[in-house]
Amino acid sequence: MSQLGDKLYLTFISFWSWWCEVDNQQGYLVRTILTISLPTLLLLWYKRTSASFTPPLPPGPYGLPLLGYLPFLNPNLHETFTQMSHKYGPIFSLRLGTKLHVVLNNIDLIKVVTRELDQTFANRNPHLTARAISYGGLGVSFSNHKHWVDMRRLLVSQVLSNTNIDASRVLRTREVRKTVKDVYGRIGTKIDINKVAYDTEMKVVTSMLWGSSKGSDDSSDVGDGFQQVTDKIMELLAAPNISDLIPMLKRFDLQGKQRDMEKQREQVDKVFDHIIRGRINANSSKMEKDGKDFLQILLDEMDDPTSIVDINEIKALLINILVAATDTASTMVEWVMAHILYKPKLLAKIQGELTEVIGMNNVVEESHLSKLTYLDAVIKETFRLLPPAPLFLPRCPSETCTVGGYTVPKGTIVIMNAWAIQRDPENWTDPLEFIPERFLKEKWDYKGNNLKFFPFGAGRRICPGALLGEKMLMYIVASFFHSFEWRLPEEEDFDLSEEFGIVIKKKKPLIAIPSPRLSDASLYM
Repeated sequence: MSQLGDKLYLTFISFWSWWCEVDNQQGYLVRTILTISLPTLLLLWYKRTSASFTPPLPPGPYGLPLLGYLPFLNPNLHETFTQMSHKYGPIFSLRLGTKLHVVLNNIDLIKVVTRELDQTFANRNPHLTARAISYGGLGVSFSNHKHWVDMRRLLVSQVLSNTNIDASRVLRTREVRKTVKDVYGRIGTKIDINKVAYDTEMKVVTSMLWGSSKGSDDSSDVGDGFQQVTDKIMELLAAPNISDLIPMLKRFDLQGKQRDMEKQREQVDKVFDHIIRGRINANSSKMEKDGKDFLQILLDEMDDPTSIVDINEIKALLINILVAATDTASTMVEWVMAHILYKPKLLAKIQGELTEVIGMNNVVEESHLSKLTYLDAVIKETFRLLPPAPLFLPRCPSETCTVGGYTVPKGTIVIMNAWAIQRDPENWTDPLEFIPERFLKEKWDYKGNNLKFFPFGAGRRICPGALLGEKMLMYIVASFFHSFEWRLPEEEDFDLSEEFGIVIKKKKPLIAIPSPRLSDASLYM
């Protein structure tokens, strides 16, 4: 080593001696060339070195070989990820099985994913159960970018646009009033709030999808057992599956989750096949354009040889809408009513506003909803504390990118922790307290513009049904509290405990007993 050092030293001395001994003309030329070339070479070397530098992966816990951190996760992932963010920072990574997951827990990181790199993060990497229920990753929820763009455009333009939602007002009014009449017929008995809300939502949505055309043979009823099917679908979608997390085991379906989901899809198929077959047999495609519902529009689209829509695509879209619109909405009706019924002062304020805006000699109309500002604040506060999908559906970058100074490789499962952000003390004063008044101080909406509050998501993958969901939730809750007084059974506890899933459920169903609030019995008919 000393010999090498001596050689380098002698070389340096020789070069310096030559530099000093060249004549003035040659020395000037050589010094000029070296003065220009050496900094240039150094700059190029620095740029090349900088360009080749790759930021590290986000910090995170170590795991076991093959299983990763999976054995150490608490079932309540939204709470677990929030606690881990306190240790590892707002962005952290962990391997579940052999798959890398990255969890984002603050607003700045969400902005990168949903705004700056929104297109890169618009893809999904659906699990086996998700692929099974979506007919191989079709529809809107689990499809990838190009296919998703086409399907979302079709769904929004034909069902969920402002114009179409306004046009379907009569359907919502009809079904909500039927529900009020049904509850009136059960005065003094125990009512399962989630079940009643689910049935109402289902009737509205099926009427919009396939029940408003001639020849529909009144097939809007999907059967009393369909809620059990959707509950099982949501349970399977949320359940960890070792065959997803260790790809080499995928084909074995060790826990049988894929088989269980395929059984649920068979039940869904029976319903859809009956409805679609009835529509085709009725030859309702001869109806005028204005008389077409969404199912007929899809069937006409399928007949176009240039269309990408086929029978499985139709079924995937229908199950997307049915599950999202019914399960989420009925769960939120239950949560909102639980918070109100468990807080007598809150109930008094809600009913006072209803009396003032609607009057005791009138029923709730959709035109009243925009004036119910305190009820709107209560609903938003419920969404803040209990976002229906606390971690949303994971995103998957289509190329390697940098988020928060860390590398997120292509194909990573990226999770946005809305539950943590909407309870973050940096975003909210007294974040764990139920304070509806915070939503009266400034204007808030569900469009994902202010990332302190984004219960329906943000960016390209924001829930397309947010407007319809908001209207139905407000309408049902307002109608229930305006038309009835509610009391809890003596054995009912004031229980707000949660059960984690893709949608946060109330662990113990809300059961309440109604009595008439309005004196005129004709208002219930």
